[in-house]
Amino acid sequence: MVYADLHVHTQHSDGTLTLDEVPAAAREAGVSAVAVTDHDRIHPGFRAPVEERGGVEVVAGIELRVEAGDQRLDLLGYGVTPTDDLVAKTERIQRDRVARGRAIIENVESELGVTLDVEPREGLGRPHVARSVVAHPDTDYEVPDAVFADLIGNDGPCFVARDVPDFETGVELLTDACGVVGLAHPLRYPDPEAALARCDALDAVELHYPYDRPVGDDPADDGRALVEAAIDEHDLLATGGTDAHGRELGVEGLDEAAYADVRARL
Repeated sequence: MVYADLHVHTQHSDGTLTLDEVPAAAREAGVSAVAVTDHDRIHPGFRAPVEERGGVEVVAGIELRVEAGDQRLDLLGYGVTPTDDLVAKTERIQRDRVARGRAIIENVESELGVTLDVEPREGLGRPHVARSVVAHPDTDYEVPDAVFADLIGNDGPCFVARDVPDFETGVELLTDACGVVGLAHPLRYPDPEAALARCDALDAVELHYPYDRPVGDDPADDGRALVEAAIDEHDLLATGGTDAHGRELGVEGLDEAAYADVRARL
């Protein structure tokens, strides 16, 4: 039973829920605590780092992409009290997101010969573009994942990279503003071991989330042992969540005891 889903996106970045809709979605899933972790943005609707909304404990968070050597990582900050430096950095990132979004939209429209019903804006993410492609009557795409695979994934013909802070800067910004800073979905990266080695500078790492990939040559090796070893080596909190961009919460997350350990640090 998932008690806390600590990785949820809203319309403030590339999710479909509004902040006001999060508590009802959590209750429907039987979840008692949620962290809103929009991409590179702090939701302006929070009055405190942790607050009660509609019978659900809601944690103000952020998911910040950073450059870490030869790969990019996602950091999760929980219990945000915005600092001037973090606000300035996220505002700069959002200006870059608008320019990047415009370029991706133009690339997809040129590739498919269509005009998409989506505009570049702050908070725009590739899922918005993918959903617009699926919704267009003159494309054959039925699911967003196929749009990523064919067009806008990191190796796709319509992909445009964006400017992100380096790992050390990201950690410093989040440490100053958040109660807990962790690594998101460690097995998604090209080099999970290098990603997990970075946890020596962090408080936490996601152990529970609904997607992974095999690590090494053995398809049966889902990498969980790597994450657990990092937790032991660096004395990390284990976090987790659905990474929800839709309305379904509670697919993955923490039980009540594990969340109590995180909550004590917020």
